[in-house]
Amino acid sequence: MTAPVVFILLFLAAFIAGLVDSIAGGGGLITVPVLLGIGLPPQAALGTNKLQASFGSGSAMLTFIRSGTVELRECLRGIVFTAIGAGMGTFAVQLIDPAFLRQIIPFLLISIVFYSIMTPRLGAEDIHPRMKSGPFFLVFGLALGFYDGFFGPGTGSFWVMALMLGLGFNMTKATGYTKVLNFTSNFLSLLLFMVSGAVHWREGLVMGFGQFIGARVGSRMVIMKGTRFIRPIFISMVLAITIRLIWQNYH
Repeated sequence: MTAPVVFILLFLAAFIAGLVDSIAGGGGLITVPVLLGIGLPPQAALGTNKLQASFGSGSAMLTFIRSGTVELRECLRGIVFTAIGAGMGTFAVQLIDPAFLRQIIPFLLISIVFYSIMTPRLGAEDIHPRMKSGPFFLVFGLALGFYDGFFGPGTGSFWVMALMLGLGFNMTKATGYTKVLNFTSNFLSLLLFMVSGAVHWREGLVMGFGQFIGARVGSRMVIMKGTRFIRPIFISMVLAITIRLIWQNYH
């Protein structure tokens, strides 16, 4: 394929990924295979993916903040602890093989699917929080930030579920706060990939433009349509991530 055709395909793939990711997560299911498919080495594909994903999560984050869905001051501690956790995870992955997580994470994701199906009112409205925000962000910021830096698949799903169960958020609000925390870990990981020179800027910026637009459209749909719109897409994307991990493990 010629360069213009490749860039058009990258833009379209990123647009679709940004749209899906801003609603329910899982955009990496689209973008990473595309980057590998155009011939990028695995490390460069991951680094370039973090660049374009930062545009998407940043765009969604700004849309949710401007709409009033997210109060940035409420999650400052979450941003700090997520950044610390992501840094630790990115460092740890250089020392420890994360392959063992591929055996565990599919079962955790399946439990999210079953719990979501069995509790149809989950996330329909705000409920009384089970934890105070300080301890919540300390525990889950470090844990999910570390997980995102160390392994990654399903991080957004874990965040949405944790925010609904721990802080009592409705699904729309939980999705908005998830984008802030996703952006935090994406951007920190991007900086580390940049230091190692594992980012292809032309491809990443073309995809970043597509991600920015797609995420803006998707996040506006979330704000306008709410939980009834998010829920089936969320469950579908968690299932897709689970199937992909099982396929990688046992194929």
